[in-house]
Amino acid sequence: MARKLPAGEFFGHQSKSSEVGGFRLTESHYGPGLKLPQHSHELAKFCFVISGHYVETLGGKPRVRRPLSLIFHPPDTTHSEAHDARGCHFLVEIDAHWLNYARQYAALLDGPVEFADGMPVRAAVQLYNEFRQLDAISPLAIQGLIFELLADTSRQLRRDHLRHPPRWLGQVTDLIRERFYEPLAMDELAHVAGVHAVHLARTFRQFHRCTVGEYVRRLRIEYASDRLANSDTSLAEIAAAAGFADQSHFARVFKRQLGMLPSQFRATFRLR
Repeated sequence: MARKLPAGEFFGHQSKSSEVGGFRLTESHYGPGLKLPQHSHELAKFCFVISGHYVETLGGKPRVRRPLSLIFHPPDTTHSEAHDARGCHFLVEIDAHWLNYARQYAALLDGPVEFADGMPVRAAVQLYNEFRQLDAISPLAIQGLIFELLADTSRQLRRDHLRHPPRWLGQVTDLIRERFYEPLAMDELAHVAGVHAVHLARTFRQFHRCTVGEYVRRLRIEYASDRLANSDTSLAEIAAAAGFADQSHFARVFKRQLGMLPSQFRATFRLR
C-alpha cells in the first residue's frame, strides 16, 4: 500500500523550509540513483524542478521531469520517482483552506498538471526567488504568485479535458527533443508526421500552446539551465551546445524566457 506523507514531510534532504503567507515552501535535494516508492501527499503541492532529471510514474505512466518542469499534484496523488542525477526541487504545499478558497471561484484542481514554459514557469522562478530572499513584503508576493499558479492550473485542466492529441504528434515531439540543438525544418518534421506542414504547425500549437520554434527555444533553455545549475561550463560553451548562435543571443533569449540573465540564474540556482 502506498505511503501517505503528512504535511511538511518529503523524501530527500530538506535544506530549507518556511511557512509564508499560509503556505509551506520547501527546498529538497535528491541523490543520484535514489528511487522513491509509491507514495502520496496529504496536501496539494507544486513541485518546481530546479536541477536534475528524474522519471515520475503517475497513473501508471512514466514521465520525464527536467529542470524548469513545474508539476501540480492534488491531494492524495499516488506517484513514484526514480532519480538518475543529483537534483533539487522547490516544493509548495497548499492546504485545504486555500484549495477550497480557489474552488469557490470555479477553479478546477482535481488532477495533475505539468508546465514546461510560459507564465507559470516564470511565476515559479519568481516564487523561488522570494523564498530565497524573504523580506517583509514576501508573504504578499508569495500569495499572489501561488494564486496565479492555481488559476493557470485550473485553465490547463479545463483544456486537457477537451482534447486528445494525434499519435504522430508524439513522434514529432520526440524528434524535436532528440535534436533541439540542430536547425530543424518544418518540412522535415511534416515528413516524419506524414501530414502537411501547415496542419502540423496548427496542431502543434493547439496541443503544446506554442509554435514549434518556441518549443525548441524552451528545450534549449531547459538544457542550458541544467548546465548552469550543475556545472562550471562557460556561458559561451553552454550557448554553443544548446544551439544558440552565440553567447549574446543566448543571453537575450534566456532573459526573455525567465526574466534574468544566465549569470544571474547560475548565481541563484547553482547547487551548493
